Formats: sequence, C-alpha cells, structure tokens
Amino acid sequence: MKKSELIEALAVSAQVTKPQARVMLDRLIEVIQTGVKKEGRFLLSGIGTFSVIKRGARTGRNPNTGAAVKIKAKKSVKFRSSPDLKDAAAKSKV
Repeated sequence: MKKSELIEALAVSAQVTKPQARVMLDRLIEVIQTGVKKEGRFLLSGIGTFSVIKRGARTGRNPNTGAAVKIKAKKSVKFRSSPDLKDAAAKSKV
C-alpha cells in the first residue's frame, strides 16, 4: 500500500479530509521516530515493535566489479510484528 492509499483509507475510515488524514499520518510517523530516537524502541500495540539494532562492520562486495568493500558499523531499525499481526497475515487470502 502506498502512503497516498493509506491516507485515503484513513480519511474514509476516520471520516476526515485527506489533508487532515495526511497530518494524522505524518504525526504518527514523527511519534514513532521520536520514540525510537529517545528510547531505542517503540511498541505499537497490535502492530509490533520498532527497535534500534547495532550492525557490526563487515566486508561486502561491489556487485559491478566484485571488489571487496569495507562497510562501516551502523545502527538500523528492526521491526518485529505482534502476534495479532502475524495471525492476520496467516489468515490473509494471498
């Protein structure tokens, strides 16, 4: 689902205008980013948990040349889905 489709669905579901739904979605994204930044994790009940993980330095390969490339250590975000979301996925028609 694209962000614009999510905004449209949110607008219909919440009976608000699309600009209002866009603001709501943007604020939700900001709240999640702030939670991850301050606490290192953000739990959204019924959906899952966003958490910061540390990825160690490693050696990769340039796909064009095959040459070894050093990749620096960095922090990344991991998402772990909740049991409710896993159940919904298991019951999906796809």
